Amino acid sequence: MLLENKKILIGITGSIAAYKIPFLVRLLLKEGAVVKVVMTQSAFDFVTPLTLSTLTHNPVLSVPFNSADGSWNSHVDWGNWADIYLIAPASANTIAKMANGITDNLLTAIYLAAKCPVFFAPAMDVDMYQHPSTQANIARLQEFGNKLIAPQVGELASGLSGAGRLEEPDAILEVLADYFKKSASLKGKKVLITAGPTHEAIDPVRYLGNHSSGKMGFALAEEAASRGASVKLISGPTGLAVNNSCIELVHVNSAQQMYEECHTAFPESDITIMAAAVADYKPKNIADQKIKKSETSLVLELIATKDILKSLGELKTKKQILVGFALETQNGEQNAFDKLQNKNLDLIVLNSPSEIGTGFGYDTNKVTIIKKNGSKEQFSIRSKREVASDIFDSIYS
Repeated sequence: MLLENKKILIGITGSIAAYKIPFLVRLLLKEGAVVKVVMTQSAFDFVTPLTLSTLTHNPVLSVPFNSADGSWNSHVDWGNWADIYLIAPASANTIAKMANGITDNLLTAIYLAAKCPVFFAPAMDVDMYQHPSTQANIARLQEFGNKLIAPQVGELASGLSGAGRLEEPDAILEVLADYFKKSASLKGKKVLITAGPTHEAIDPVRYLGNHSSGKMGFALAEEAASRGASVKLISGPTGLAVNNSCIELVHVNSAQQMYEECHTAFPESDITIMAAAVADYKPKNIADQKIKKSETSLVLELIATKDILKSLGELKTKKQILVGFALETQNGEQNAFDKLQNKNLDLIVLNSPSEIGTGFGYDTNKVTIIKKNGSKEQFSIRSKREVASDIFDSIYS
């Protein structure tokens, strides 16, 4: 069983949908999971701690310390204990607190301390769910890497019908089981990923570059590590950091440096994803001193950089998987497929900067994934971490 001995911490907030959680607990226990529960005070109005402690065979916590004996309920210990922290139902109030780092109860304190993946399943009335502030908070939580279990459309407690109905327990169980299945899908694999721009020096203080933020490559690295892979992330200049000890981050500046690092790491790589926006050209000559401004124009002679992706495609073995990215402003699918074939790729990710929320600098992207056999799958705008998950799903589908 995928959930055998998995430690699931459930956070219950003040929503009438809390009545579904005892059913979820029963399902998790049948699958062999170990379950603990933390509740907000308002959740007591909908389900009792006694019910949940009886089912889980574990105490249910709701406050940071016990006034009777002065003992402390450590949010750090509970956050470290769990393999998954599931907040369900997640009320609009709690979602807002999570999105803004407000820790006025034990549940949200554990959330900030948790090192495990966090899933949240909203449940509220349709108008509350659709309010721009709630949608913005949900989007922000996803940007943090939290995983949304979207509510269903249906009849709500208010008598209205619409989005906001907590997902059913069996469907939540399936989501968690699927996560654990994915979390072992790359175990033992070595993954090489590139990210960010390259900077091609003009003189000691100036360079040629582009607007790449590196967010897509870093999201790919985090996703690969979460699936059990050993990851080497080669990144051009960005302000980003990694949060997983399974990721080795290598910093480079120029296309030549990235070329050298990629060729060193590639022979040992099972999967290579080239998400970096590597400069196509660099100055032929680099000035030793800062070029002083003059009244006349400045002419730079540019020469092509080495094509890293093509060179790796020429070295690729049948056991290796090589993935490229294509950013196109016209004839996107055809240009991307041509690039896939010309550079001996197994898969290419096409993205376009033509829509708001896509392209450089955004936390979201909209991509089309094209395979060697010509099949393609288009995705709506979603967080870059979700895009990263889609890419790894496509590699082995």
